[in-house]
Amino acid sequence: MKRVPCFHFVLLLGAGLPLLMAACSGSKGGMEPSQVKVEKAPDPAVIEVQHPEEFKLVAAEQRLVADEMQVNGVVTADVNRSVPVLSLAGGRAVEIRTRLGDDVKKGQVLLEIDSPDVAVAFSDYQKFQTDESLARKQLERSQLLYSKGAIAQRDLEVAEDAEQKAKVDVQTAVQRLKVLGADVSHPSPIVPVRAPISGTIVEQNIAGGTGVRSLDNSPNLFTIADLSHVWVLCDVYENMLPRVQLGDFAEVRLTAYPDRRLRARVSNISRVLDPNTRTAKVRLELDNPDRLMRAGMFVTAVFRSKQERMMPVVPATAVLRLHDKDWVFRPQGGNGFRRTEVRAGGTTSDGMRQILSGLTAGDKVVTNALQFSGAAEAE
Repeated sequence: MKRVPCFHFVLLLGAGLPLLMAACSGSKGGMEPSQVKVEKAPDPAVIEVQHPEEFKLVAAEQRLVADEMQVNGVVTADVNRSVPVLSLAGGRAVEIRTRLGDDVKKGQVLLEIDSPDVAVAFSDYQKFQTDESLARKQLERSQLLYSKGAIAQRDLEVAEDAEQKAKVDVQTAVQRLKVLGADVSHPSPIVPVRAPISGTIVEQNIAGGTGVRSLDNSPNLFTIADLSHVWVLCDVYENMLPRVQLGDFAEVRLTAYPDRRLRARVSNISRVLDPNTRTAKVRLELDNPDRLMRAGMFVTAVFRSKQERMMPVVPATAVLRLHDKDWVFRPQGGNGFRRTEVRAGGTTSDGMRQILSGLTAGDKVVTNALQFSGAAEAE
């Protein structure tokens, strides 16, 4: 094997070293920072418009206000003032005189039933009347014979006992007819079903010609509710429950009557959450003397805390509700506006919206957020 002299290797290395250094020097010279251009990605939260002066700005004010919370609710009848209408007499409905939604008075006839049960009860009542009349005559005869000494005292006592039992049978038959709803003085298989209370029919489960079962009245024929006092059931999210206390008062607003404000009291807070919506039922109670609220009507309930605190407020038009979040638009400088998420509270009587978080007093926002959003999309 032929060896290469050491001095040849040194010469080769020495000749290549300047070339290597030149290559590295050339590469470094091509990456100077002054020749690199970095472009910044646009901020999606910043919106630029051509004429920012067209949009009026307003500064957030600091006010002493009560913490407010708005939730949706539905009007329902007070369970304590709702009475189901039942019939202990079975048969067939021959005439229905009232319908769902009608106002009725206590004792008013709701429907009539052709009942075989009542027919049998009247037959028994008439038989017992005949037996009682015969027993009374036998007693009168026995008393006469006893006074003449023709019969023993024991025979008189037997007649008295038979007459007393006949009276009991008649009384029992009368009570049965009354329970079935029949009128003893007017023998007829047609029995009227009357309203137990005055109110509004909120449920109807009977139609003309329908059979009525005497032993299993499920569902009931009607349900009558006194709507002079109603409930409002609200769905409150679990993170808002600490802001609701028993005995607190809330303001109920009706969509049908926007100018009316009703005062309600919190009477119950459910201990069970709906697993799907993560909400708890909060029950409000209030009077309904003018019958403005109807069962099933949707309302808005505004809860106010008992203590007031300093809080920034802006016009309600400055807050835009989008994708279940509240947004405002703040001037960024130049033609840019930043879309900022806030947590908005209730609305005051003069149209100012409370800002729970996201803004501080003095921060400027676009006065009409909806108009600004529409103009920005158009551009």
